[in-house]
Amino acid sequence: MLGQREAVPILLPLAVDMLVDNPLAEGDFYPGDLLMTVLRLPSSTWVTLQDGRRRLTAAVAAVDLDPADLPPEVIDAVATAKQNSV
Repeated sequence: MLGQREAVPILLPLAVDMLVDNPLAEGDFYPGDLLMTVLRLPSSTWVTLQDGRRRLTAAVAAVDLDPADLPPEVIDAVATAKQNSV
């Protein structure tokens, strides 16, 4: 639903909680797909969720991409988020 931008104010805090526990949590498709969905949300989404953004930034920073067997788009999204500090 986050990918369709439905119920974002309700679902995003739950997703951030999941990503803090496991940044590469798998939704319905592949490891890291939840993180990619969250990272694709517009920056305006975070205006009222600054604590969530800070927590997500810390979770992204903890992702080790070296031994990761992840789809290239996840690796690119995480690398870009690390570079931009989400």
